Amino acid sequence: MIRSLFLLLICCTFYTVEVHGASTLQPTGAPTQGKTTAASQPTSAPGVACADRTTCDTCLKNVTCYWCNGKDVCADYPVGDIFPTKDCDLSAARWLECWLNFEALLISMGVIAGVLLISCCCCVYCCCCRSSSNKKKYAKEDAKLERQREERTMRQEERKAERKAKNDEIRRKYGLMKDDSGYTRFENS
Repeated sequence: MIRSLFLLLICCTFYTVEVHGASTLQPTGAPTQGKTTAASQPTSAPGVACADRTTCDTCLKNVTCYWCNGKDVCADYPVGDIFPTKDCDLSAARWLECWLNFEALLISMGVIAGVLLISCCCCVYCCCCRSSSNKKKYAKEDAKLERQREERTMRQEERKAERKAKNDEIRRKYGLMKDDSGYTRFENS
């Protein structure tokens, strides 16, 4: 499928350059150099006129031709139009591959383009828009963790002060507490 789309893009570019380049060099009714008649060349050669080709396979070997499946006719691709809707319905027109019609090609290219557009938009949203909300979420989470850390530190300090007070009380009870009031400073005067 992707190969066919890639071939279609390349062939459209080649076809546009080939047709527009040839039309500027020679008038439309004049025969070009190097082209021979259908009798002297095999049917698969690119020089054979599109109208001389009788099957879909031989018609589509030349990128300048398209096959109308409803009329079983090989015709020149219309240069001025993007799609050959004047001569053949889109569902019956074949180009590059006999199994691929223009209608299916348009629908599949539209679906692929839509999926690519939606996935690009989703990527942009996830990368750009959600990252700022993630920063806010992480900032809230960091603030919450900081508050919890401060609360734990405060409780730890309170327990430490309670333990110290309890130990001091036990030391006083048994006379192990050193009081500074019993000693005075000796002054030499």
